[in-house]
Amino acid sequence: MTNKYKSKVGLSSLSLAVSIALSGTAMIPQAFAADETDAGADKIEKIAVVGSRAAPRSVGESPVPIDIISSDDLKKNGSTDMIDMLVTSVPSFNSRAQPISDAATLIRPVNLRGLPSDSTLILVNGKRRHRASVIAFQGGGINDGAQGPDISVIPSAALKQVEVLRDGAAAQYGSDAIAGVMNFVLNDSASGGSISATQGQYYEGDGTSTTIDANIGLPLTDDGFINLTGQYKTADATSRSVQRPDAAGIAAAGNTYIEDPAQVWGNPEINDDYTIFANLGYDINDNHRIYAFGNVSSREAVGGFYYRNPHNRGNVYSLDEGQTLLVGDVGLATNGVATCSWVGNVAANVPNVLDTADYQAMVADDNCFSMNQIRPGGYTPQFAGTVEDMSFFAGIKGQFAEWDYDASAGTGANKSTFSLRNSLNPSLGLDTPTDFDTGAYEQVETTVNLDFSRLFDIANGLNFATGFEWREESFEITQGEESSWIAGPYAAQGFNIGSHGFKGFGPESAGKNDRSNIGIYADVEAYLGDRWLLGGALRYEDFSTFGDTLNYKLTAQYSATDDLSFRASHSTGFRAPTVGQENVVNTQTSIVNGDLIQTFIAPPTDPLAAYYGGEVLKPEESISYALGAVYEYGDFFLTVDYYNIEVTGRIAQSSQIEVKAEDYDDLRAAGVEFPELISAVTYYTNDFDTTTQGVDIVGSYDTELLAGDTNFSLAYGWTDTNVDKFDEETTDLGKVRRLEDGIPAHRATLTWAQSWDDFNMNLRANYFGEYYATHADDTSDWGSEMASSAVTVDLELSYTVMESLTFAIGANNLFDQEAQKLKDGTLGELGAVYYESGPFDYNGGYYYGKINYRF
Repeated sequence: MTNKYKSKVGLSSLSLAVSIALSGTAMIPQAFAADETDAGADKIEKIAVVGSRAAPRSVGESPVPIDIISSDDLKKNGSTDMIDMLVTSVPSFNSRAQPISDAATLIRPVNLRGLPSDSTLILVNGKRRHRASVIAFQGGGINDGAQGPDISVIPSAALKQVEVLRDGAAAQYGSDAIAGVMNFVLNDSASGGSISATQGQYYEGDGTSTTIDANIGLPLTDDGFINLTGQYKTADATSRSVQRPDAAGIAAAGNTYIEDPAQVWGNPEINDDYTIFANLGYDINDNHRIYAFGNVSSREAVGGFYYRNPHNRGNVYSLDEGQTLLVGDVGLATNGVATCSWVGNVAANVPNVLDTADYQAMVADDNCFSMNQIRPGGYTPQFAGTVEDMSFFAGIKGQFAEWDYDASAGTGANKSTFSLRNSLNPSLGLDTPTDFDTGAYEQVETTVNLDFSRLFDIANGLNFATGFEWREESFEITQGEESSWIAGPYAAQGFNIGSHGFKGFGPESAGKNDRSNIGIYADVEAYLGDRWLLGGALRYEDFSTFGDTLNYKLTAQYSATDDLSFRASHSTGFRAPTVGQENVVNTQTSIVNGDLIQTFIAPPTDPLAAYYGGEVLKPEESISYALGAVYEYGDFFLTVDYYNIEVTGRIAQSSQIEVKAEDYDDLRAAGVEFPELISAVTYYTNDFDTTTQGVDIVGSYDTELLAGDTNFSLAYGWTDTNVDKFDEETTDLGKVRRLEDGIPAHRATLTWAQSWDDFNMNLRANYFGEYYATHADDTSDWGSEMASSAVTVDLELSYTVMESLTFAIGANNLFDQEAQKLKDGTLGELGAVYYESGPFDYNGGYYYGKINYRF
């Protein structure tokens, strides 16, 4: 029996993305996701809803630049991570790995058009996606403190396509759309499905990953559909480590407790990574339709931290940079009377302190101790986290008289629960645990939308749209176990407070903060004559915490000929500080000039942050201009777009501000506990302005080559950021340089897609221009340099048997292009081989095999 719902040209009930048969042979490039139906059928062009509140239109007819990537094109990649898939498809879209970065190891931040991850609005089926609970405290400069959604939980098997609007759109969609909008359109098929399995590993022999996913479309009577997707992934850790010379030297001197390597630097281990997505729609009658979609996801990750040297780690083993050991006095901590009989110093600037007579004499007294007795070879904490993600949206859409309407409500939540292994709370002395539950972050968002649109028969047609949005978001910190945050009895003697490496959240940090806002918009678009398309949008939003904002957008497109058109846009925008950025508390370990320091991240109104200049956050504001051209002739398609985005009052994490000894008394008076144990503080602030400009070029050409169908496609992006103004008290020159040069100015991807009946080849070359490389955010000359440009090559070969079964093999970074290596003087000190801020995978070449069955 034919499904009534399916017969409606595959119209998505949720995002209004549609497909139409082309009368000609023009083909959109791979980045625009052209695909084919059965053999011999006409090629079809996907049409996007983002960028306009009017009826969906093709990419070439849009007054703003849009990329459309099909689910099949996303899968032509060895990685099953959505971020990796998009990096190879969208110009000016970048991401960086996070090998050692506290909670940010769990969620990789991304950049569109040189702006941080929370400057791009993420939609699923046209509805706002909730943010991740994790905040990128070490985000390579550009993403420092960014809190964007976690798009890696979205499996490609659950998608019909991805629409990427590369233009400011805050006047249409609200906060966060300064750089653009990404809309993930879920599969809405009412029949068929697929099962696939992928496994691969790096050329080095580690990092083995396995992914199994399945999708099925089912009819919901004759009038609807339900589409279900499940995915399960695991990935082993990688190690691109070298033995640190300090650890090697202590081992050579006879310390048998030193691990080799003492510190593992690489990808975290991923366990039990699963996602379930559901998408459904049902026609009540010819004029009204209900819909719903959502997901449940979870994953566990375990990664490494930096090595703690047993001779010199500050506030754990020493207070004087390794000259002498830090020796605890039991009686002094217990009743205020010193009982440790050792009155001298235990020299730590020796080959192996464990073998010295002074050390052995000191530990012979039960009233004396050092942390060497628990961790004689030093230690490298392991950070573990579990991320749980869920969302659910439901709505009804249809027509009343001549008006189209869409009413929806939904909620989303992301919770990250943290733990620390192989660590210490030094302030507890020898009674310290070594494993800690350090607490959790949770982000919850609820959204209600009501949208109306109508096409008026004025001139050549005028589309008017208006709507209302109410949102509420909350950020909650859950307290960790007491031993992870308590100031133990030895804190007054200089021993570090809390689980070392990632201090647990104490009662002063725990709590829930929320904020609500309303938004009202109007959008008009009309054709003036046969060649001009003009549009305008206006949006007003009012926030419960900091007030209101009004933004606008203007667009225009002029069709010079049937093949050539020009387009332009101008808009204002804003990004509200997230509730997490306003209230987050954390402790992180940073490297400055090769030395580990403990940095406290405080809310800007916290007494510690306020003492060093912290103030209540305000929204950042933007003004953007764009100008572009679209040329389409036969099988050739080309778009060129220039953009310029000015952001004022930009929100970001400040540089590390030193907590000075002369400030201790004032800080104590302000309520700061044990300021002498805090090396530096950082907080969120609106302290600088930037101008980001660039050019995006996307091209495609279809032809026949080697007796098969051939498509060549190019995606090129030039991005240039200039810091126009900054506060030298909170933003250092190193951070300015990372903002300006931290990602390659030039990025390009050239793809050759070839098909012969049942055999297909996809060959892709990726170019990464020069960029400013840093390690662990160390911008000193010791730990940073300009990195060279590089080219990586990806290849996938696939063969289809029995029309439904496909086998594929491939490799990412086929020729094993090395990432930028650390300088000789820093390589061993950091226990790593490569800079962590590179634009492509530092692990090297990766090969894989896939099997896919469609039914």
